[in-house]
Amino acid sequence: MTAILLAIATSFIITFLVIPVIIKYSKKKSKLLDTPGRRKIHKKITPSMGGIGIFSGFFVALLVWLPLEGFEYFKYILAGTGIIFLVGMRDDIVPLRPLNKLIGQLIASSIVVLFSGVRLHSLYGLFGINELNEVASYLLTIFTFIVVTNSFNLIDGLDGLAGTIATIALGSFGIWFYLIDQPWVALLALSVAGAVVAFLTFNWEPSKIFMGDTGALVLGFLFSVLVITFIDANYNLPVDSPFRFRASITSGICVVIIPLFDTLRIFILRLSKKQSPFAPDKNHIHHALMRLGMKHSQTALALGFLNIVYILLAIICMNVKDAVLLPILIIFSVVLSLTLDFLIIRKLNR
Repeated sequence: MTAILLAIATSFIITFLVIPVIIKYSKKKSKLLDTPGRRKIHKKITPSMGGIGIFSGFFVALLVWLPLEGFEYFKYILAGTGIIFLVGMRDDIVPLRPLNKLIGQLIASSIVVLFSGVRLHSLYGLFGINELNEVASYLLTIFTFIVVTNSFNLIDGLDGLAGTIATIALGSFGIWFYLIDQPWVALLALSVAGAVVAFLTFNWEPSKIFMGDTGALVLGFLFSVLVITFIDANYNLPVDSPFRFRASITSGICVVIIPLFDTLRIFILRLSKKQSPFAPDKNHIHHALMRLGMKHSQTALALGFLNIVYILLAIICMNVKDAVLLPILIIFSVVLSLTLDFLIIRKLNR
């Protein structure tokens, strides 16, 4: 516990000290600034390399406080994260083609899946399926990495939003891993959370800096690592463990639900309008809430609170299996989306 607390403090301090330097330097380099545009909410030119501060904070914390045997355990995860960091930084400075970004993500994900042991070994009873053959296991895990990583990147469009969601998810995973006696994974999650909280002090409305793809892709990638590790570790806990969720997959989804829910919702809306599901627009859930009159900070807090509600749902339903909890999750999310659309239409018709 002492090492974890010191890692949190170290990552927070490093990020807190590095961010102002990034802001000052970025203002001298036009390529490091995010300019307002048609699809962007912010109204002023803002530095966009905050992810460097987040990465620096938690990486230094791990170097200082993670035991050597912990690095042996995490080396491939850190290698994959480093690749994602470079991909995101390059995209922030000189935009990459979507295909090139995807290739970078596939390389990073494959390194983690093939060499670190972070893998979905089965469907854990969902749809009556347990063990997967090795090829299916690898493909499903890499697909999960790509979906979770990019879904988190998509919600990074509002002051404080991505940081708020990341803090809640990382904190939840970190506490759970600590409770099941996996302190290294807890240290990883909570040290990243410490860096994100430090970043949030500069990213809260009115934002002085954005995390950019450098930060959003790294956090999304680490989300993937943690949710996959959670699903597998939870399923393999003793049946009588007080920290075991019977619905391994759905409980993991509940922690990272906001980016996944937003991505699925936006894809459905675009397809219903016969648009490309990858076409950019302003129909994300945070855009919808702002149309209802919410400010940046209010929207971030509302979605953070909603994330907590989903996590509490998983806790309340700890003894409910995936076959029951997943439909509950889907119905709740559909009702929520329809209610939001109804409120927007009613406001527009006034």
